[in-house]
Formats: sequence, C-alpha cells, structure tokens
Amino acid sequence: MTEEESKVKCDAIRQIAYELHVYLGTGYLEKVYENGLAHRLSKAGFNVKTQVPIKVCDEDGYVIGDYIVDMLVDGIVIELKAVSALQNAHIAQTINYLSAMKIDYGMLINFGSPKFESRKLARPRLSPPASPVLCGQTTPTTPSTSASPVLCG
Repeated sequence: MTEEESKVKCDAIRQIAYELHVYLGTGYLEKVYENGLAHRLSKAGFNVKTQVPIKVCDEDGYVIGDYIVDMLVDGIVIELKAVSALQNAHIAQTINYLSAMKIDYGMLINFGSPKFESRKLARPRLSPPASPVLCGQTTPTTPSTSASPVLCG
C-alpha cells in the first residue's frame, strides 16, 4: 500500500471513529468502542478483523511473546484506547505492533478523552534500533531502546 493510499484510508477511518466518539461520548470500556468501530467500518465496506493474534520471536525463531492487536482494517493496524490522554507508551506499543506484523501503517485512536484523539503512525524504515515516526514528520517523536520485534512463521 502506498503512503497516499494509506492516507486516504486513515482519513476515512478517522472520520468514522470521530463520528462514533461524538455519538457515544466518553466513559465506556474500550471493547464497546472496538465493537462500535468494527461495526461502522464494516458497514462502510472496510475489511475488518478484530483481536488479531501476533507472535513476537527472537532472531532464531523462538517465541518470546504473544500479543493481540485490536483491529486490522484493510492492512492498517488500529490500536484503540479509552484513557484520559494518549501517552508515549501507547505510541510505542502501536509502533511495535507494526514492526512485529511487518505492516507499514497504523493508527492509534483514543475514545476516553472528551477531545477526540487519533495518531497516524508509520513503521520506521531504518535499521534497528529505530524510533517511531509520526506520519508527515521527518524526525522521531520518542526514542526506542530496543530493536524491533519480528513476526514468526
């Protein structure tokens, strides 16, 4: 997927998520927002998978961790939060999911704040250790202290 294609998809996903945020407001558990967003995205024609399992492996293939990505929408990782404000750790988590799944683009969406928050993210193209980069920016936003995990199998 090209950067321009991802931008168009991310913009559409963001708009649908924003409309859900306006409708529901804050205060629900993350799962309610996940279900609502999956429903609305599916109705809009997106290919939506929820609770997608991934395995993180050491360089020799040994499984060192299992994670679950909230959503995979037309090849874009979507990480959802229902917190008062997004933190750098949430950005790092999403970047790690992108790296582990070898997917270039993702979004971090927060439904827990009265003001809607979303971030478009891109997997770093540099050799590890690399820092996450917000789409449209040329400088890393937070330092990374370890190499990116890899997907097994």
